[in-house]
Amino acid sequence: MKKLLEIKELHAQAGEKEILKGLNLTINPGEVHVIMGPNGAGKSTLANVILNNPQYIKTSGEVILDGENINELPTNEIAKKGIFMSFQSPEEIPGISTFNFLKYAKSKISGEQVKSFKFRHDLKEYVDELNMNPKLIERNLNVGFSGGEKKKNEILQMLVLEPKLAILDETDSGLDVDAVKTVSRGISMYKNDSNAVLIITHNNKILENLHIDYVHVLVDGKIVKTGNASLADEIEKEGYAKYKKVEE
Repeated sequence: MKKLLEIKELHAQAGEKEILKGLNLTINPGEVHVIMGPNGAGKSTLANVILNNPQYIKTSGEVILDGENINELPTNEIAKKGIFMSFQSPEEIPGISTFNFLKYAKSKISGEQVKSFKFRHDLKEYVDELNMNPKLIERNLNVGFSGGEKKKNEILQMLVLEPKLAILDETDSGLDVDAVKTVSRGISMYKNDSNAVLIITHNNKILENLHIDYVHVLVDGKIVKTGNASLADEIEKEGYAKYKKVEE
């Protein structure tokens, strides 16, 4: 099987501080991976380093997408190659409607002209499935949106752009139970045998209605334990203490 994403001995730092310390991870098409870990372990750093956020510096190791080393590619090129990331705190972008933003992004990634009528029809179906207010699509991107509306809008973007790999960085944080269920439904709508999902979370609620292939425990910049969905249940009950001891 061809690997979708392969991370080999990745070291990265923010400023002078090393955060990732030899991280290894392989994600194949059709898989759902979850990364859990205590605050400061490097979870969000990993997501940002994959996308080559310039605030983080890779000092060694490789990030390989579909067999291609993407270490030196700019973030926009990595996105065009099929990696999507949702953020803990989505940005507000005045001056462009959600509809026009999505239409533009879709045309840039697909390399094809997007026909407005069909695009609007498809968008409405997704909006209905995500229980979103359809009026939000005509408003400026995320401007005045509630926290839950911003997170649903991120899932809408994922469904529209159809990336190879969706990285969801604590998309469930701050959401009520119903909104978390909606986000989970959106992930299920997106998921197929050709793409993959990497979920970074502190909360088991988003995992309850999803099929999870692998759960990874990230402590002090390294993955120290990998298991199935039952590992997430164990962490919720027992915390990370014993995994921190492994590192110490």
